[in-house]
Amino acid sequence: MAPVLEFRGLRKTFGKQVVLEDINLSVCAGEFLTFLGPSGSGKTTLLRLVGGFEPPDEGHIFLQGEEISHLPPHKRRVNTVFQSYALFPHLNVFQNVAFGLQNLGLNKVEIGSRVRSVLEMVQLTGYELRFPSQLSGGQQQRVALVRALVMQPAVLLLDEPLGALDQKLRKQMQSELKALQRKVGLTFVFVTHDQEEALSLSDRIVVLNQGRLEQVGSPQEIYDRPKSRFVADFMGMQNIFPLASLQENGEIYRCWTQGGQEIHVPKANHPTSEVHFFGIHPAKIRLKRTPPGNHFDNILKGIIRQGLYLGSTHTWAVEAGNCETWMVAQSLYDSSDEGFSLQDEVYLCWDGNNGVLFS
Repeated sequence: MAPVLEFRGLRKTFGKQVVLEDINLSVCAGEFLTFLGPSGSGKTTLLRLVGGFEPPDEGHIFLQGEEISHLPPHKRRVNTVFQSYALFPHLNVFQNVAFGLQNLGLNKVEIGSRVRSVLEMVQLTGYELRFPSQLSGGQQQRVALVRALVMQPAVLLLDEPLGALDQKLRKQMQSELKALQRKVGLTFVFVTHDQEEALSLSDRIVVLNQGRLEQVGSPQEIYDRPKSRFVADFMGMQNIFPLASLQENGEIYRCWTQGGQEIHVPKANHPTSEVHFFGIHPAKIRLKRTPPGNHFDNILKGIIRQGLYLGSTHTWAVEAGNCETWMVAQSLYDSSDEGFSLQDEVYLCWDGNNGVLFS
């Protein structure tokens, strides 16, 4: 199947600063794709290139097989939803949603039908005559969303559209946004710096770092199998240790951290190129009071130095080896919780598949 959106060799600079470099990517029809990265990584600039608000210095952008790199915004079958909503304050909900359709010269019957249809999708039937100032933040966001959807774009661009909402409403809108995307079957290209938001919404995530594609993959791949220290660190992998040495031993790698800990990692699904770090998420490590026998591929001995209560979990900082601190997150609803305390001697245990090697 041909991609609905494609980037080939994109490069963008502002003065002497390179903002995007060598961007090559295909986006599938009906996909929820997220550009994820810290501030200044180039994700919003990339969205602006698609929308036609900035021209690329090099490279090409194709939409449904047609090059659009230098077309003006109004000639591209894309629409953008902004964090600021950008609603017209002097127009009511119906007029805001109908505005783009009126510019297309559609008749009143067609406009009315399409506007009512999209408002029903987001449960705003009955709000047609209200003005933006009479709506909640979540309702304004819905209006901004359907104002873009009513134009029936090939791709919908969303530039941190939930960033202005409070945490509770943001969670609610994430669920609604995902359900709406599945319902309409439209390609969404979403920008966020929020890792959890990207993981919960996306079919694929594109991690950007200083204008380059650092890693592209499913949410599970990005979270569980980062290919670089940047991705691992950005996705919250708190346990990242530089390696002193690595040896192949049959089907496993034997690794030694700089703190002297020996770790076993299966060779399958790991890079054959040079690696420099071992990482594992805190929730994938178990704590035991006594040696667990041969039930785990990796067992380290340590002492609990700090504890942090987070409601449903308890995070422990465990000192192991030569002053290495390992973070372990334990669910307080786990029946196997043994009730640990500071200064307890413990064993850190995990299956080899739970750890990852990266450059």
